[in-house]
Amino acid sequence: MSFELKALSSAVPGHGLRHFWALESSMHFLNHGSYGATPRYVLAAQHQWRERLERQPVRFMSDELPAALVAARTRLATFLATRPERLALVENATTGVNAVLRSIKWQAGDELVLSDHAYLAVRHTVHYLAERLGLVVRLVQVGFPLEGSDSILEAYWSAITPRTRLVVVDHISSTLAVQAPVAEIVAVCQPLGVRVLVDGAHAPGLLPLALDELGADWYVGNCHKWLLSPKGCAFLYASASVAQDLHPAVISNFHDSGFPLEFDWQGTRDYSAWLAMTAALDFVEAFGAVRYRQVLREQAAAAAVLLCQHWSVELPAPASLFSAMVTLPLPAAAAATEENARLWHDKLWTQHRIEVPVLAFNGRLWVRISAQIYNELSDYEALARAVSASRSLHGT
Repeated sequence: MSFELKALSSAVPGHGLRHFWALESSMHFLNHGSYGATPRYVLAAQHQWRERLERQPVRFMSDELPAALVAARTRLATFLATRPERLALVENATTGVNAVLRSIKWQAGDELVLSDHAYLAVRHTVHYLAERLGLVVRLVQVGFPLEGSDSILEAYWSAITPRTRLVVVDHISSTLAVQAPVAEIVAVCQPLGVRVLVDGAHAPGLLPLALDELGADWYVGNCHKWLLSPKGCAFLYASASVAQDLHPAVISNFHDSGFPLEFDWQGTRDYSAWLAMTAALDFVEAFGAVRYRQVLREQAAAAAVLLCQHWSVELPAPASLFSAMVTLPLPAAAAATEENARLWHDKLWTQHRIEVPVLAFNGRLWVRISAQIYNELSDYEALARAVSASRSLHGT
């Protein structure tokens, strides 16, 4: 382990760790959840892989890459408590979802269940297939604010019918930021013969995942968010019962070579993000994976309490359902439109140098904060003051 990483084991979370990232020093970055932010150490590893490729491209692609991919997949499988043959590397969670949905041998009239707050790209893919194949899409109405995880489980249970083929569930909702009771949903679906696809875009690094134990048929997860890998790194897990019929959305040279080999080659591409993922694991494990999750959860919880008190709003779900992200009601009288959400976002950025998503749904505006080890409470205090000042100055 490098001297740089050794220092992480005793490092105090906060702005003192900003030097590990290339983030602009003048801003309050409260949106790690959207695209992540890759540490310099990991970017350096990615650069080394790119240079290694360019020294002899044919040798690298033909002779070195296959073994390097197996090594990366094996390292990630250990972290996720599964076996490397159960994992394929993909560019992002959306790519993995597309592979699953396009591999299922659908029949007209088959039903597919997913949340009304599912990620937009997933909803687009589902409706695209439904229109062409005659599928029935049943949306799970997840109320927000919500009282607890039992209401999420009940909402999914109520949406399942004898025609249901597949349930898609967000492990952590991108919009609501709450954690769904995935294990309980899988346990409900399995006796009914209903397959389960988990969209775990935010879960790797943030939740202690044990994929074989979880029991889902498929699980997709991004590594570029909370696992800190370069952009373009994600995984697709497939149980033994579904892996044989699983194919990438882009068919290439290794078609019908089996899972996960078929996913390794999609033509000439930059594989450096996948290979540098091991450096991201080094970074997280140097800080301490358990400590990392705990710091993020505690920081987000403290920030949520601060903002709720400052804005006189209430936490919209039990604190136990949130992890490193919390979605809170914005104390604004402006109409809950996408335009007003954009205006609020832009105002916070241009006037206060605060990067944070503002959302419009369920009849009001919301703000989704993220916590990362480079943040500290002063970042959230700045957000609290900025929103209050904007309300008093502009009457919105």
